[in-house]
Amino acid sequence: MSDRHDEEARRAFWAESLEAALPFVDLIYGYPVEECEEPLLPLGQAVAQAGVEVSFSDKPHVQGLPRLFLLREGLLTPLLAAAREMNERGWVLQVEDAYRNVTMQKYLSRCAMVMGALAEKLRWECRGERPPLELVVRRAAAVTAAAPKVGTHMSGSALDISVFDRDSGEEIERGGPYIVLSEITPMDSPFVSPEARRNREEITALMRRHGFVAYPWEYWHYSAGDAYDEYLRGTGRPARYGAVHCAAEGGAVEAMADPCALLNSPEEFAEEMGKYLG
Repeated sequence: MSDRHDEEARRAFWAESLEAALPFVDLIYGYPVEECEEPLLPLGQAVAQAGVEVSFSDKPHVQGLPRLFLLREGLLTPLLAAAREMNERGWVLQVEDAYRNVTMQKYLSRCAMVMGALAEKLRWECRGERPPLELVVRRAAAVTAAAPKVGTHMSGSALDISVFDRDSGEEIERGGPYIVLSEITPMDSPFVSPEARRNREEITALMRRHGFVAYPWEYWHYSAGDAYDEYLRGTGRPARYGAVHCAAEGGAVEAMADPCALLNSPEEFAEEMGKYLG
């Protein structure tokens, strides 16, 4: 395939995959949730007690906030089992991100890393022309969580992960590091090497054996017990984990009163994106 045809194929896949994400997002808005009020517990403490080798990102979150490596209590045992299986095959699970509160999710959608990458891809999609606002809004809806209901990190049920070789310390090849926003981002992207595709499939199969399903549009995101999980596995059950506020003491949670409320208004988003589109 010529370079020109390859680029056209990449451009088409980028647009088609993000368009395909929109009906999924719309469905999640309406998916039933029966919040179980299970607390959020610290992953680091659970890992230390279990004697499993797991690493945690040391990068600050948006606005310099610390990352909140918290997960629902009922997911700790299956996650530790997944991490242990990785250790047995010579891998180390690295948790990049876990629970996000409202501030973290709101400003992650507006941070320079996300906005800059999205603006660059939109110009590329539009062949150098300034993308229309409608297209900007559509693409943003597919790559960022516009509301707590569709951002399952806010349910304490989702993890972003990387995987490393236990002996060499080298990252297991998945096509790119955490995070990449491009045509390689969807789990089934055809624009990654056979090795990266194989690793994505093997990591996903391992995580699924322990109850975590992959989000189809990001090769690093896995969750369990939330709307993504129940829908993608076709269980027909309501999600038991929904968007929650978490108290600092003891990990107690409180269901968000309006989980479908936008984290950023259209005006806020348009103003911020304008800084990157010029």
